[in-house]
Amino acid sequence: MTSAEAVDTATSLAGHNRISTQALTTLAQAAAAEALGVAASDIRADWSDDDGLLALSIVGPISVPSLSEVLRDPRRVAGFGGSIWDRAVAAKSVVLERVTRLSGSQLSRVDIRISGAHITEGGRVQ
Repeated sequence: MTSAEAVDTATSLAGHNRISTQALTTLAQAAAAEALGVAASDIRADWSDDDGLLALSIVGPISVPSLSEVLRDPRRVAGFGGSIWDRAVAAKSVVLERVTRLSGSQLSRVDIRISGAHITEGGRVQ
């Protein structure tokens, strides 16, 4: 049997595939954590119905450079990806795209609330 035949056979099988809420939540936490530069355990993800689609609400901190470091070199903000506002806006589309691509679920939107800041020495000077 060729791989094309195996794929064709697999796609014609009857049955259901379901992704648990816990698996979706863990995926959303990982995607948001990566986008915000924090640990997945720091992220809270909640789901709601939005006219038949899934709406994702994320609450968590964001990584930021120390203020003393920014005073010494203002380019540190750009090295982190811009302002907190800009990064939160960008994180929405990143999380939406990754969760949709990896889970196959249809998300209507991603809402992000920044709950704090983690001071980090990371980020690149540009």
